[in-house]
Formats: sequence, structure tokens, C-alpha cells
Amino acid sequence: MDDYTKIEKIGEGTYGVVYKGRHKTTGQVVAMKKIRLESEEEGVPSTAIREISLLKELNHPNIVCLQDVLMQDSRLYLVFEFLSMDLKKYLDSIPSGQYLERSRVKSYLYQILQGIVFCHSRRVLHRDLKPQNLLIDDKGVIKLADFGLARAFGIPVRVYTHEVSWDTPLWF
Repeated sequence: MDDYTKIEKIGEGTYGVVYKGRHKTTGQVVAMKKIRLESEEEGVPSTAIREISLLKELNHPNIVCLQDVLMQDSRLYLVFEFLSMDLKKYLDSIPSGQYLERSRVKSYLYQILQGIVFCHSRRVLHRDLKPQNLLIDDKGVIKLADFGLARAFGIPVRVYTHEVSWDTPLWF
């Protein structure tokens, strides 16, 4: 964390707190997600481990970029590229009686689907798509974020057999 300065708190949830920050050397603005470590015995939450491992494999223009993972004073920080707004805040900012332009709806939907297709081609299911987890930058690029509930699929959890028991075959 010595490389980053916290600027302000920008969000909070069950996972922990998200801060807007700045890299001290480069000046790059980032989002820093501080993960709550409930107790030393339990270690790093499985959602954080899952998010880190999956995002390290998912490099795509419509998926938020995990730039760094830091441990300091029994706290885990995930450092992401900074995007200024989520889709919920954007939609809430539209005055009553006004609507998004059709071209913007099409652009956002196309980008979201591009991100989902990429995840699925890498055998990853996001499992928590909602406006709060879709981040928008100042150029109109929308990105999938918060992969804490995501799962890799296609790898069997347990090996299945055609036998029900030692002497009873399973017939289809």
C-alpha cells in the first residue's frame, strides 16, 4: 500500500470498502477494494480468492482490469482500474421523463454481451450481473466488475460413474 494514496471512499458492501486512490509514482487513479478479513483462522475469503484467480485470466476491454493485489497489516487490497460510475448511478441520473438514446442502449448492450461471451468462452460464469456491477468510463466503455460470485464451469466437482453401487449398473 506504500505505492498508493487513498483519495476518498466510493463504496461499501459485505466484502469491504472501495476507495478511490492514486499511484504515488505514476499518478494513475485506481479503485482499491479493501477486503475484510473476519478472523485470522479463516484467512482470505473464498470470494476474494475466486475473484483474483478469475480476473487474472480475463483480459478483455469489457471486463474490469485487476492491476495489483496487496497485503498490508492483515488487510487485503485489490487494485483495479478506476471507472467513474456504475450503470445504476448513470440510470438514476437521467431526469424523469427522459430516456437513453437508442444508440447508447445498443452500445452498452453490445459491450456487456461482448464481456459475457468472453467470460463464457473462458468457461467463467459471472453469476451476479446487475447495474451496480457494470462500470462505465468517461468514454462510454462499460465493463463487467465484481467477480466474487463468479464460477469456472466445465470442471466436474466430483467424478461420476455409470455404477450406482458395486453391483448395480445405472441403466438409461
